[in-house]
Amino acid sequence: MRHLLTAALLLASTAAHAQTISAETMKAVTQEISSDAYEGRAPTTPAEDKTIAYIVQRFEKAGLKPGNKGKWTQDVPLVELTANNVAPLVFSGGKAPVSLDYRKDMVIATYRVVPKVAIKDSDVVFVGYGINAPERGWNDYAGLDVKGKTVVILVNDPDYQTPEAKGLFEGRAMTYYGRWTYKFEEAARQGAATAIIVHDTFPAAYGWGVVQSSWTGPQLEQDTPGDHLDQSQAIGWMQLDKAKALFAAAGQDFDALSAAARQKGFKAVPLGVKASISWDVSIRHQASKNVVGILPGTQKPDEVVLYSAHWDHLGRCDAVKGDDICNGAVDNASGIGGLVALAEAHAKAGPARRSVVFLAVTAEESGLLGSKYYAENPVYPLAKTVGGVNMDSLNVIGKTKDFVITGAGKSELEDLVKPYVAAEGRVIVPEQRPEAGSYYRSDHFSFAKLGVPMLYGDSGDDLVNGGTEAGKKAAEDYVQNRYHKPQDEYDANWDWSGAVSDLTIYYRLGRQLADSGIWPNWYPTAEFRAVRDKSRAGQ
Repeated sequence: MRHLLTAALLLASTAAHAQTISAETMKAVTQEISSDAYEGRAPTTPAEDKTIAYIVQRFEKAGLKPGNKGKWTQDVPLVELTANNVAPLVFSGGKAPVSLDYRKDMVIATYRVVPKVAIKDSDVVFVGYGINAPERGWNDYAGLDVKGKTVVILVNDPDYQTPEAKGLFEGRAMTYYGRWTYKFEEAARQGAATAIIVHDTFPAAYGWGVVQSSWTGPQLEQDTPGDHLDQSQAIGWMQLDKAKALFAAAGQDFDALSAAARQKGFKAVPLGVKASISWDVSIRHQASKNVVGILPGTQKPDEVVLYSAHWDHLGRCDAVKGDDICNGAVDNASGIGGLVALAEAHAKAGPARRSVVFLAVTAEESGLLGSKYYAENPVYPLAKTVGGVNMDSLNVIGKTKDFVITGAGKSELEDLVKPYVAAEGRVIVPEQRPEAGSYYRSDHFSFAKLGVPMLYGDSGDDLVNGGTEAGKKAAEDYVQNRYHKPQDEYDANWDWSGAVSDLTIYYRLGRQLADSGIWPNWYPTAEFRAVRDKSRAGQ
């Protein structure tokens, strides 16, 4: 492997350093598609057509070719489910009834494509972290039958409070078992009628406002045969204080049971209360679109290097001071700006040996649906996809001295990127908030699950101008005050030097992959190594 890396570096060195990344392109694209005219870029709305048309226009202008057999787009079949007439979630049978109001105290939804959901007098069971991990000797559902029941689940992993990123569940570094998507998947496998996660800001890594804006209004799912009837009838979240009230009404101590749930061998606790809720569901079947552009290769056009970013955001959302458009300027209009800027840079450098594909995916905010659909229905076979880079929310606060690889320790792309980080005068540092589970929260994960190595990294907190304190303050301000809120709007005063530096790294890495014959793999210990080896074995 080492001699391949050296040869690839030498081969790529001239072309990789030849182009600069246009901050003006990133500014123009971000400002345009995050304007109110695009109404927050919700998939399957009229705003989608406008967004897709603009991205196609910019791809074409950059010098790309249509990437899907002569077409610019790939249809992604989706179904839109909207909850109406949501009754309170009522827990009865305890010392006193506990009633939770929609949006304020809880959010509720369903994956099932059905016109009405009604849960009545469902037995409630506290299942701790809701994890079944036989390889780690952990099963919160051991000896338990939850068919038709309501399970209450804690967010994140049992050892998330560990200061270091090591332990049975990687300590501070969230595993997929800590991600809310896994918890609902496992509850469905166990037959639970309802699955409710208790929201707690620190282990969730975001406040209730993010849950409220993301889980209310129209919800998108993949439109597949079977209408998701294998899923739980109801899934949702409840506020922490309401969970404590529920446990008190059931004669239980929430804090004590939560502490017990962190210990191996925890046994689920029936709360002796029953849950009831109902609502109507509006159903709308239609397709959204991924946008696919390509710079065809000269010698190995069937082998592709992939850049991805999601174009969608939340659309209309809960109003703040009269503003109900979640513009998604940083998340992720900036990523699309970066995708266009990279397309321009690669096109100006001319075709590489391999093809370079630029993929703007839909419905990331709805659960990575666009990237999942592409990965499961690839235009270019995944076995022929060398690897690539995903971008989700660029740095607009200035250049940093550091660079963070999200989910580090997984693939050989991390070795390949090191010299390009150093060339920018920067150093690679560990994730500051591994408990956020960022590795499982963006589109690279759709490809990783099916074996394709994808780099997901960005600027750290150590600003060249201002240092770590200023960087952390800016990051915290964004998460608390703008992330998934109407305040995520374009600002002409943003400093794009950090984004330029990050994208310079991404460009050089992508160019190296495209101009060489190297095939990066996952490290032997990575959970995605086996599927990659199997995929590549037939080539």
